[in-house]
Amino acid sequence: MGDLKQDRYMSGVMMIILSAFCFACMNVMIRLAGDIPSVQKSFFRNLVAAVIAGAIIGKGHVPLQIQKEARLPLGARCLFGTVGILCNFYAVDHLLVADASILNKLSPFFAIIFSYLLLKERITFFQAVCVGTAFVGCLFIVKPGFRNTAWFPAMVGVCGGLGAGIAYTMVRKLGSLGVKGPVIVFYFSLASCLIVVPWILLHFVPMSLKQLAVLLLAGVCAAGGQFSITVAYTYAPAKKISIYDYSQIIFATVLGYVMFGEIPDGYSFVGYTLIVAASLVMFAYNCRMEGKTGRN
Repeated sequence: MGDLKQDRYMSGVMMIILSAFCFACMNVMIRLAGDIPSVQKSFFRNLVAAVIAGAIIGKGHVPLQIQKEARLPLGARCLFGTVGILCNFYAVDHLLVADASILNKLSPFFAIIFSYLLLKERITFFQAVCVGTAFVGCLFIVKPGFRNTAWFPAMVGVCGGLGAGIAYTMVRKLGSLGVKGPVIVFYFSLASCLIVVPWILLHFVPMSLKQLAVLLLAGVCAAGGQFSITVAYTYAPAKKISIYDYSQIIFATVLGYVMFGEIPDGYSFVGYTLIVAASLVMFAYNCRMEGKTGRN
């Protein structure tokens, strides 16, 4: 029994690392797509995810009907998730890939804040310290007042993490209401496409076949990331494996250097260290609290 539990835990770890790699590759593909508006990039990214999610739903005969009490959280997940993607893509286009990736990874800390504000979940003093540490790390990456010309896209990247944090809070709510993961992914991806259609119709930028292929590949990577992380959390609880999601920073840094010759500066590395350290400490704290609860 213990071996089976350990196997499931290791499977969860491997799947969440795979998810992190997929999302790092997605960010690289978004950059490789070139000088195309972020809104247009998001459309093709979400179109692929919607098609894949729809195929999974069709194959599994999963009902698409949403109960009345889940409609508002689902709408909020779609809206704020779309804002998060648009801001993340803008940041990827204007910052180092590693910087944009770590700013998007502020989402768990925003999720803690909005879980308190929207779901009335209590924030402990320890969690508050971790959130504060993460935002100090964020300042080292944004570098306000450090003669940094990239502060605006960095702040947009922070807004992307904020949007994702609210979206993940709504995913939690939807999960508690029994809404299936593929259904959430399908509705979110489809709604994200529809939200930007008016902009696409008015401001569409012609693309080469290569750019279209890269964007579709970004969509495949995004879908791989979304479904991998969903599978990961079926193998093991978030409290035990979520820290491994920060392996995306390693992948993003390596890919950024290999593909674009990017080397983050010292301030950015300090920021990475603070954010990952805060995540690691909070992860250890959650595991300890879960252990105490289990013993009780």
